[in-house]
Amino acid sequence: MTAEDQARAVEVELLARDAADDAVAEVTDLVNRVYAMAEEGLWRDGTARTTSSETTEFIRGGEIAVARLDGRIVGCVRIQRLGGGVGKFGMLAADPGHRGVGIGRRLVCFAERLAHERGSGTMQLELLIPKAWTHPTKKFLHDWYTRLGYRVVRTGSIDEQYPALASRLATPCDFVIYHKKLG
Repeated sequence: MTAEDQARAVEVELLARDAADDAVAEVTDLVNRVYAMAEEGLWRDGTARTTSSETTEFIRGGEIAVARLDGRIVGCVRIQRLGGGVGKFGMLAADPGHRGVGIGRRLVCFAERLAHERGSGTMQLELLIPKAWTHPTKKFLHDWYTRLGYRVVRTGSIDEQYPALASRLATPCDFVIYHKKLG
């Protein structure tokens, strides 16, 4: 199957709040595998991006969308409502074996559309970016999100938003918040 055929065959949907345990395991594994590569060097050894119980909580809250190819989960994203007309997406992950076919873009578009339908006029995302060195994945993501219309609105510290995670960082990082107007 060509990359074009794969892109056309990808289906994105919000996971049912009572999704089976195998879906929870697939999403948790996918996020942890992708983030282990995408954030290599940022976290202390053994730090996982998410847990099965956290993923279950997000699914039950109607916050996890998945991309499927031939019935298999090949991508996911978490979509939240922050209040004040702001939606947020995070935990964006695409299976490395299917990169370049538009899974990430499809998931971001789905998240933006859902946030807009739920009343959000702005979409937010956050990136951790090392202060003292250039991380190739973070550089790629900054450029990609900028091309999608996201703009940096604030740079701070992770302990402002997620104090429990700050001590698990392996290197000092900026906590960069991006916004995009929806609609």
